[in-house]
Amino acid sequence: MAERRRRRRRRRKNGCIAGLVIMIALGAAAAYGIPWAVRQYGAGVRETFSHTVENAVNALQADQAEFPELTVTDNEVSGLFYYSQLEEKDQTVYRELMQGVSEMDDCILLHAGREDHPEKVYESLLFDCPEFFWCDGSSQMTVYEDYTEFYPSYSCSAEEKEQRQSEIDAASRACLEGISPSASEYDRIRYIYEYLVNTVDYNEEAPDNQNIYSALVGKSSVCAGYSRAAQYLLRQTGVECIYVVGTARGQEAHAWNIVNCGGKYYQMDVTFGDPVFLSSGEGETIPGNIIYYDYLCCTDARIAADHVQSTDVSYPECVSDDLDYYKMNGMYYESYDPQILLNAMTDSIYAQQEMFVCKFPDGAVYAQARDGMIGELFPRAARTLGEEYGLESVKYTYIEDTDHNKLTVLWDYGQGN
Repeated sequence: MAERRRRRRRRRKNGCIAGLVIMIALGAAAAYGIPWAVRQYGAGVRETFSHTVENAVNALQADQAEFPELTVTDNEVSGLFYYSQLEEKDQTVYRELMQGVSEMDDCILLHAGREDHPEKVYESLLFDCPEFFWCDGSSQMTVYEDYTEFYPSYSCSAEEKEQRQSEIDAASRACLEGISPSASEYDRIRYIYEYLVNTVDYNEEAPDNQNIYSALVGKSSVCAGYSRAAQYLLRQTGVECIYVVGTARGQEAHAWNIVNCGGKYYQMDVTFGDPVFLSSGEGETIPGNIIYYDYLCCTDARIAADHVQSTDVSYPECVSDDLDYYKMNGMYYESYDPQILLNAMTDSIYAQQEMFVCKFPDGAVYAQARDGMIGELFPRAARTLGEEYGLESVKYTYIEDTDHNKLTVLWDYGQGN
């Protein structure tokens, strides 16, 4: 008996990426001449404040502020992706922000004035640094002519931060202990991908779901938590991993990663690798050990089918498909050959593999294979299953994935097998 399951994406609410809420303090020393506020909200913003306020703002110069010594050097952060995209002046602001949030300062003095956008620099910092899990992404600013008082919002106290860091360290060690010292870069990437898919549940209501604490300790998060956890863990293994922002099908915001393997860049979306995105048309549960490898080390062309990257920065190109999981593991079929596929399914049954997966190059080959396999090959393979294991009745389930030209069949070996 065959059960048919179609892959269906669970529609998710907004909230995969924490937006930076920039609340400008509307006091005598703030906000009057902020260019982006005027552009966004109109000339009425300008008219709200008097010339007296304007003169007060203009009179406050950077040399009147006491800036702490900047100890974060360019060498410490020069390899970070978003930092490298910034102009030199903004890189200074980035390092000032990094120093301030590292120490959980309530107020951070920045060399940024009315014409600058420190809120965007702060966004770049948090995209680069998943370790700052205590920063919730929101902030307030008091903007003067030549400098800014920046007030980041923290999600926990200093004492709670230390406790959570200890928990994150323990969770990271537990994960990384499973990686062999001789593992290749690809093996490390695949391991982290599988680890997060297998240990984290997608949950929009998860607390702290925009940071690594939710994924590594709470084991429940959304795309921001998945992607930042991947970034955090892979960096500890020596693999370059970039946090990517954009949109995905059915969402207004989404986050995923780009990884560097062997000097080439590849797209990777751990969230979409999670079986929570596979659901039965009849509401049944699909085995949790199914992993969606279509988003492991794939190309720009593949990810573009249902993802759109932000154009605010220039992400590395991902053009190589030499790490395609299905090609590397003999699951990719250039054409539909019934005998080859039947033999492969029979071998999977003899090996007592839980599932058989086959992927095809395009929709035309997939359509041909789908009709032949569902109508003929699956039943023939099922007879082999029954004969081999002495089953009076045979049950199997197949999953159609038209988005990725892929068929998966799950074999039921009977009670106790």
